Amino acid sequence: MPLLEIRNLTKVFPLGASMFGARAKGEVRAVDDISLDIHAGETLGLVGESGSGKSTLGRLALRLIEPSSGSLRFEDQDLVAASHREMRHLRRDMQIIFQDPFGSLDPRMNVEDIISEPLVIHEALSLTARRTRVSELLRAVGLDPSVLPRFPHEFSGGQRQRIGIARALALRPKFIVADEPVSALDVSVGAQIVNLLAHLQREFGLTYLFISHSMPVVRYLATRIAVMYRGTIVEVGDTQQITEQPQHPYTRSLLAATPEIAV
Repeated sequence: MPLLEIRNLTKVFPLGASMFGARAKGEVRAVDDISLDIHAGETLGLVGESGSGKSTLGRLALRLIEPSSGSLRFEDQDLVAASHREMRHLRRDMQIIFQDPFGSLDPRMNVEDIISEPLVIHEALSLTARRTRVSELLRAVGLDPSVLPRFPHEFSGGQRQRIGIARALALRPKFIVADEPVSALDVSVGAQIVNLLAHLQREFGLTYLFISHSMPVVRYLATRIAVMYRGTIVEVGDTQQITEQPQHPYTRSLLAATPEIAV
């Protein structure tokens, strides 16, 4: 049984709607009838150019936005039909790492508050136990607990992304959507983050949906690859199969157009 089962998932956004109530003049099918399985312990790399619908699909997978149609099942639980209370419980097992390591962190909160927030909401821990957990999480992502009182603007982009990863790990989730987590970083720092994600997957038994426009990064990290183009999945397969024997013309053009990088 897949950890996450996506069937015929569609998301339609209206075009031309006005804040004054004018009717929409069209629609955009950002995600169009997609079916995918994500299995426990794997990394499914979702790759495609900007505007292909990758981030929308990632947010739909966590039900951060509502689908227009289709079904989502996480550990055989129906996410689309789940109540607010049920989703609150499921959030413990499903987390996201955002693309922008600065915009995703509240500038008014220090590191301790940022990483503690999920624990405050979901777990009844004493202050001492919470600080111990936060310190452990910081060490796991390669930061020293001495940074706890500091604020996001005091860190580099790579350090901020490590803080975001620590927050995503706080509740010990089973499934993480990593939405372009290295695209805002320079190549060397991005490589460090990719290696960190691979290490954390082994250490914590994580399952990833790793979203990227970079085929070399996806090839390095992913177990399988799904290629997305204009809201649809055009090809899915093992990483070696997709990168060495691509079947779809778009996959071939994506591979040809993407420069190699060292990871």
